[in-house]
Parts: sequence; structure tokens; C-alpha cells
Amino acid sequence: MSNFKKRVYGCAIIKSINSNYNADFSHQPRTLPDGRVYATDKALKYSVKNYFKKLYPEEKVFYFKKLNEDFNPMSLIEAYANMFPDNVELKDEKKVDKVKVPKSGVARDILECLDIRLFGATFALKATKKEDNVAISVHGPVQINHGINIWPENDIYSEQIMSPFRNPGNSSSDDEDKAATTLGRQSKLREGHYLHHFSVNPRNLNDIVNLAGDEAKTVSENDISKLKEALRKGVTYYDSSAKAGTDNELLIWVQLKEGSRAVLPNFTELVTLNHNNGTLEFDLSKIKKVIDKYGGKEIEAVEVYYSPESTSITGLASNDSVKHFDLETGKEILF
Repeated sequence: MSNFKKRVYGCAIIKSINSNYNADFSHQPRTLPDGRVYATDKALKYSVKNYFKKLYPEEKVFYFKKLNEDFNPMSLIEAYANMFPDNVELKDEKKVDKVKVPKSGVARDILECLDIRLFGATFALKATKKEDNVAISVHGPVQINHGINIWPENDIYSEQIMSPFRNPGNSSSDDEDKAATTLGRQSKLREGHYLHHFSVNPRNLNDIVNLAGDEAKTVSENDISKLKEALRKGVTYYDSSAKAGTDNELLIWVQLKEGSRAVLPNFTELVTLNHNNGTLEFDLSKIKKVIDKYGGKEIEAVEVYYSPESTSITGLASNDSVKHFDLETGKEILF
């Protein structure tokens, strides 16, 4: 598969209805100082990596929780030794006794991992001898911003939930407390539409590829196809009790021509959302102005993915240079 050499700008919008897409450590939806709900870039990246793990098991995904024989999460060094056992002798979970390949070999190893090729990594192996330590920083081609709720209301509510098990208490507890089941609390957002702006620049990998040598993997057309698929469906595919009601909603993919030097603005403030007779209506007229500014000289393709059954698009009509596609099937929507 040929290497991917073009830059991309776009956004992925995640719908969350009576759900909690990305909770903070108090289990509340995350909020900015002005009260707007947001999600970190890690939330979307996690769903993408989970999609890769489940749908493309032949791909190596490094930065994803792995358990050791004691069912405890592996350290970074343990994970590397587990994935590339022939290239390292493991001393313990904190240090390696010997790295059997040079730094360039470690660089080639980590570029075998799809998530590192796309998102980058800060990778450090600590060895018994300091001179054998390896530290590599990979600037990922795919950069994803925090997702901001573009729906004007940020209604968060909490509700009590009951465990089917009692609290055993202690010797000083009242008998009444010992007999009671445990109460908990969960918080959810009434309605949210999180917009994650992203960009793709394959040149970000140049330094690490030069270090790794001629045999190093770099971002391919196939990698980008998998990324685009995961950005369309990964959040919907990942389901849990807290995230039930959170789904992929819209993907905009603006691909520049090879060699283009155009720099497009952040899409976060360029999408307007309204309810129109029970249908979600996305106004993309501001994005159209950006596209018209550069036109065919700089932009190769504009793709918009959504579910036509529940979503309508205004301001960016389908034409020779702009194509609309079904979010789930990937098939072109013909008008």
C-alpha cells in the first residue's frame, strides 16, 4: 500500500443524549470555567484505538491497557517486551536488562504500531546500564483537539442508583447500616454534540522515520482508510452503561492536494447546530466560505459523513468537489 502524503483538516462530532461521553474524576461530565461541557482528545483517541483492536486484530496497538499474568496493568517496559519479545531482555517491570537492538531498531518497532504511526508517542525504555536507555519522541501525524459541546444548553443532572449488595460495614456500625444496600450516584448530560477538530500531516513522522531507516513503516493510504472508518464509527461501536446514548454523528474530511501549503482554521467555531422539526440540522456555510477561499488550487476533496435519516446538512451542498456519504455504510448519498 502506498504512503499517504497529503494533509487533512476536519472535525468529528459526537452526539451524547442522556449520557456521559467523557467523565472527570468525580464522574461528572467535564466543564470549562464558563460552564460549557467538553471532552478531552483522549476520549476520541480511545474509541479509535478500541475500534482498531476489535475490528483489525492483525494491527499492533501499543498504547492500550494490557494486563500481565497477575491481571495488573502492564508497565510501558512490560508492554514493549510483550509485543517485541525478541528485542529485549526484561529485568523487571521498571527496567530492561538488555536492549538487543539499537535505538533505530526500537524506532522501527514502535512504528509497527498503528496507534503510534497515527497519534505519536513519548517512549522511554530504562535499562540497567544508563548508556542503554532509549528515549524517543514521536510527533504524530494526527492531532485531535478537545471536543467542545456546540449545543447551547449544558444541562447536567445526577441520579441515585442502588447496588444489589449490602455494605458489610464494621464492628462499630449500626445493624441498620449493615443491612442496607449501597447507594451510588451517576451524572449525565441531557444533550451534547461534541466537536473535535483534527488535522493530519504525514510529514510529522519524518524525523522518527529517518532515525528508523529505510525499513520503517510510515502512514499509508490503508492506515488513513482505517482512521477515517474509526472516526465515523468508533464511538458508536464502543458501548458501556455510562456511554449508552453516545454515538458518532458527523465527520467532515477536507483533504488538501499533495504539496499544498494552505493552513485551514480550526473548525470548532465554524459549525452551527439547530433542531428543525425533530431533525438535527448542521449549518456548514462557514466551512463553505473556507473551502471557497482556497478552491480547487489547494483542496483535493471534501467529504461529509452523516446519517440522512436523522440529520440534515445545509450550507455545503453536494457537488463535483463536495461529496456526502452515509456515516455507517460509507456509501455516497445521491440526491
